[in-house]
Amino acid sequence: MQKNHAFALTYHAFFILFITAPLLVVVAVSFTSLGYISLPTEGVSLRWFYAILEERQFVDAFLMSAWLALVSASAAVALAIPAALGLANYRFPGRNALTAFFLSPLMIPHVVMGIAFLRFFNQAGFSGSFGWLSMTHVIVIFPYALRLTLASVTGLSRDAELAARSLGARPHTVFRRIVLPLILPGVAGGWMLAFIQSFDEVTMTIFVATPGTTTLPVAMYSYISQSIDPLVASLSAVLIVATTITMFVLDRLVGLDRVLVGKG
Repeated sequence: MQKNHAFALTYHAFFILFITAPLLVVVAVSFTSLGYISLPTEGVSLRWFYAILEERQFVDAFLMSAWLALVSASAAVALAIPAALGLANYRFPGRNALTAFFLSPLMIPHVVMGIAFLRFFNQAGFSGSFGWLSMTHVIVIFPYALRLTLASVTGLSRDAELAARSLGARPHTVFRRIVLPLILPGVAGGWMLAFIQSFDEVTMTIFVATPGTTTLPVAMYSYISQSIDPLVASLSAVLIVATTITMFVLDRLVGLDRVLVGKG
């Protein structure tokens, strides 16, 4: 068994450090005791972490982002499952064009989509609704859910499904007992990526969000445009730590390779 050369290990260590350096700087800045962003700082303090709880707008925006991401990701996955099954199991004219249409939001700049949605909502009188904001997020994150779900369906043997049907199982029973468990890793991975993309979306959301539907990224963007204190850095540090803990727990419980890749 070959071992990695010392140069390769050093290169990978510096590469990982280069990737994580911005996150480490944000975390370090969040502990400053000063009223402005400074590194190095004159002292260490938790004042800006306590300030997060005092800013009710961030708490409300976090709850809005979490609920919006939950609803949008679940709706995107619910649409991605039948779409993936139809594209993978059937051959029909226009199949490739339909696949490209479903994945097209990946190729359109989000600022263009935001302006288009803003214009459409203003003309139709739909602005200000959580439901319509959820719809825009579903359109944006649907390709992420579809790609992983489609990857889990493509190449999947249909022998068990056909055997169940030949024994008299109803279609919904076949889907619930056989098909869904087989594609569940791809579905779960698609839901996770869709949730992350929805929670983090700011470029398009800033055009269609209203004061009643302000998400956390939009609130953070608005705050840093008016203030130079490290409050947003502290909030970012909390999100970084929370994400790291979530990924660690998920890896311990079910394994990230099974959720994201689909390995047994």
